[in-house]
Amino acid sequence: MAKVVIDAGHGGTTDPGAVFEGRQEKDDNLRLALAVGQILENHGVDVVYTRTDDIYQRPIEKAQLANASGADFFVSLHRNSSPQANQYSGVETLVYDNSGEKAEMAEAINRELEGVGFQNLGVTERPGLIVLRRTQMPAVLVETGFINTESDNRLFDEKFNEIAQAIADGILAVAGNNPGVKLYRVQAGAFRNQEYAEDLLYQLLRADFPAYILREDNYYKVQVGAFRQLQNATRMEAALRRQGYSTFITT
Repeated sequence: MAKVVIDAGHGGTTDPGAVFEGRQEKDDNLRLALAVGQILENHGVDVVYTRTDDIYQRPIEKAQLANASGADFFVSLHRNSSPQANQYSGVETLVYDNSGEKAEMAEAINRELEGVGFQNLGVTERPGLIVLRRTQMPAVLVETGFINTESDNRLFDEKFNEIAQAIADGILAVAGNNPGVKLYRVQAGAFRNQEYAEDLLYQLLRADFPAYILREDNYYKVQVGAFRQLQNATRMEAALRRQGYSTFITT
């Protein structure tokens, strides 16, 4: 499975990012980065974070960290802003140039976020951004709605978990495409109704199981973990069954 750098844009007292009515972009970015990273880790992805708390890093430092990690992909998470409040709405993903795997990932992320309810503003080339120009791997910068647009903030807050899942799904659509690696997963349920799946997901998360939802074959599949070793999946399944869950192991 791939190694992915997740970058929470901005940070620290000197760089809060865009600010609207006391809401600071750096905080939204960090919260989302940690949530997306957790979902990716649950899928067996090796995740590297540029920051996990409120610190300032120069863009070149973020790029250097990513390059030193030997990562396969770089994903920077941001919120957009506009000159006037409620002027624009929607998601946009930036790339150095609109080609290759970075373009595929950008389009996949936008498509998934559109499914959550955002307007899809498309993929934009921004070759001047250091985190896109100086990274040595395919890199994208996601603008997850406008921080000074009330409807985007409401969507961000009310559907936060779905947004994190959507971004992770977009990343996995490209970064997870590695048929040479078999991963064992423990499935706890499959539903056509998304709400039923989310109910089980939250129940498992509250019990500290690394659960997530995989949308596949018109079902919302609630699964736990992604293990390279069958014995690790077997141990997880035993723990779930001790808690009363009906499970099976899948790949």
